[in-house]
Amino acid sequence: MSRAEEFQELRPLLFSIAYRILGSVSEAEDAVQETWLRYELTPTEPRSAKAFLSATVTRLSIDVLRSARVRREEYVGPWLPEPLLADPYQDPERSAELADSLSMAALVLLERLSPLERAVFVLREVFDFGFPEVASTVGRSEAACRQLMVRARRHVAAGRPRFQADHKEREELAARFFDALRVGDVAGLQNLLAADVSLVGDGGGKAPQLARAIMGALNVARLLASAFPRMAVIGVTGEPQEINGQPGAIFRDRDGKVLHTLTLDILDGQIQTIRAVINPDKLGHVGPVADAWAIDREVRQARQPTE
Repeated sequence: MSRAEEFQELRPLLFSIAYRILGSVSEAEDAVQETWLRYELTPTEPRSAKAFLSATVTRLSIDVLRSARVRREEYVGPWLPEPLLADPYQDPERSAELADSLSMAALVLLERLSPLERAVFVLREVFDFGFPEVASTVGRSEAACRQLMVRARRHVAAGRPRFQADHKEREELAARFFDALRVGDVAGLQNLLAADVSLVGDGGGKAPQLARAIMGALNVARLLASAFPRMAVIGVTGEPQEINGQPGAIFRDRDGKVLHTLTLDILDGQIQTIRAVINPDKLGHVGPVADAWAIDREVRQARQPTE
């Protein structure tokens, strides 16, 4: 098998590692591409293509994350990962771990970790790398990696997300939510929301966004029931779509351009958290991006339809 063929075979794994470390589709794709360039230029044949490529993409991702940390500290409003529509890497034996680690809640939680802790956690906990492999990949001793793993698990354990196990029940609840959203049914929405539900939006200062997270079932239901029918009047439509392994939707303007994504955390038959990504910089990989400011102005000018 040629190097190009080996790389293409391993590319889904490399992207999945990079995305979980970085929380960014574009940065993960850049790290994977740089990994290929380094592999292509390596004068000697690595003993294991998987080990070489995994180590390279992980180290590149750690470096990118270190520089990204400064930007994220200065980020305007809440930071959310770039929405991922489908994970290219599939492993039936790790399907539960892969799905849990892909969720918005899990990726936000991983932001608490240092870049090294995050890399060790992802390799060991998600992809089941042995500690010798992890140590070789991140360039630390096995003992140091075990300590990093202990710290990472401690940070993650308290806030670890738990999700509805029954996929069908979860999808049915999401369908009811989007039906109620379309018609602005406050009571219908409120019945689907946990009492302490939160609505979080990520505009990054580049699109209209919530000044802060909205908390509480009634507050969230009222806001959603007011906003979404108004957007429908000017041609904004929602398309149900699994995002980061969770029920969600992509909202588009009348020209089909992407306005924002919405994802739902569901547990015990209720929606616990709603996350909206509207920052245009995080939506380009989903499709052509709408002008959120223009839509916001149009919504403000439009009158809510009367019966």
